[in-house]
Amino acid sequence: MLDSVTWVDDFGHIHRSWNAELSVSAGKLRLLDQTLLPERREYLETADLECVFDAIKRLVVRGAPAIGCAAVLGLAAVIRRQEFENSTVLIDQARQVANYLASSRPTAVNLFWALKRCVELLNPKIAVAELKDILLHEALDILSEDIEMCHAIGRNGAPLLSSGCGVLTHCNAGALATGDYGTALAPVYTALENGISVTVYSDETRPLLQGARLTAWELQQAGVDVVTICDNMAAQVMREGKINIVIVGADRIALNGDTANKIGTYALAVLADYHSIPFYVAAPYSTIDAALADGSGIPIEQRDPEEVSCGFGRRTVPRGVKIYNPAFDVTPQQLITGIITEKGIIKPPFHKGIGELLQRR
Repeated sequence: MLDSVTWVDDFGHIHRSWNAELSVSAGKLRLLDQTLLPERREYLETADLECVFDAIKRLVVRGAPAIGCAAVLGLAAVIRRQEFENSTVLIDQARQVANYLASSRPTAVNLFWALKRCVELLNPKIAVAELKDILLHEALDILSEDIEMCHAIGRNGAPLLSSGCGVLTHCNAGALATGDYGTALAPVYTALENGISVTVYSDETRPLLQGARLTAWELQQAGVDVVTICDNMAAQVMREGKINIVIVGADRIALNGDTANKIGTYALAVLADYHSIPFYVAAPYSTIDAALADGSGIPIEQRDPEEVSCGFGRRTVPRGVKIYNPAFDVTPQQLITGIITEKGIIKPPFHKGIGELLQRR
C-alpha cells in the first residue's frame, strides 16, 4: 500500500510505529505530494510549522484520517526542533501550534480530534525531553491505529461485495486519504485479497478531480479494475445497471448519522435512493463528532473560487462571474444504508449504533 503519511528520522529511516531510535532523532513529517499526482510521485519532508499548515491547506495531504495523522506528526516535528526552558513553556507552545494547525481545514473532525488527543497528554510535571517523546509516541500511535482501523473497515465491508459487482465511489477515500488501505476503498482492497474482483467507478470529483487524479491512480497501482466517469454521468451509469453499491468516505459524522463528505456526495445519495442502490459510508470512530446531534451544525469549508474558474491553469469561467465553491455537503441519514466502521456495520437507527460504538471506545 501507499505511504501517504509517515515519519522519517534524521537517518533516513521511515517509521510507521514507535521505536526507541526515534527518541534520539529530531525527525520530519513525510508526505506524498498529492497535488502532483498522477503525473509525478514526489515526497515532501518538513519540520517547519508554516510548511505543515500549507501542506494541509493546499491539499498536499487530504482525506480526514490522513489530515489528522499529518497534523499530529507535524506538531511533534515542530516541537522536537525547538528548545524550551521548562515544560510549561513547551505545553503553551504546543497548544498554540495545535490551534494554528486546527485552523487549516474546518470540516474534517479527525484534525481536531487528533490534535486534542495529543495536547491533552502533556503535563507540566513531566520533563521537556519526555514531553517531546510523548507527543511523537502518541502521533505514531494515532497513525498505527488508523492503519488498523482501515484494515478492520475493509474486513467488515468486504462481505458486501461479490465478484463482478460495480462499486461507485466519490472523491478519494483510499490509501492516499488515510494511514493505509483507506475507508471507502478498504472493502475493495480486502475483497481483492480474497480473490473477489470488482469494478470501481470513480467519480471525477470536480473541481479538483480527486477521483480522477487520485482514486483512479491508486486503484490502478493496486491492480483493481477502475473506470473513471464525470460527476454528471453517475445517474446514467446507475440506470444502465453498472452500479450495485455506492461506498463513500466521510469527513464528519453527526450522532444521528448525517454525514459530511466531499461536495457531490449528497447528490449521489439521492440518485442511489432513486435507483434502489445501497449507499454506504465508511469511516472510523474518530470521524464521529459527539458534539453534534445532527448535520446542521457541521461547518462547510469554502474554497478558493479560482479552483473553479481557473482549474489546473486554464480559465474556464469569464472574469467577473461570481463563484460559489463549497468543498463539502451533508448527506441526510435517511439516505444512508449503513456506516461501515472498524467495529462493524451500523444500521439505522444510527443514533443508537453510533452511541454504542462511542461507548465501547
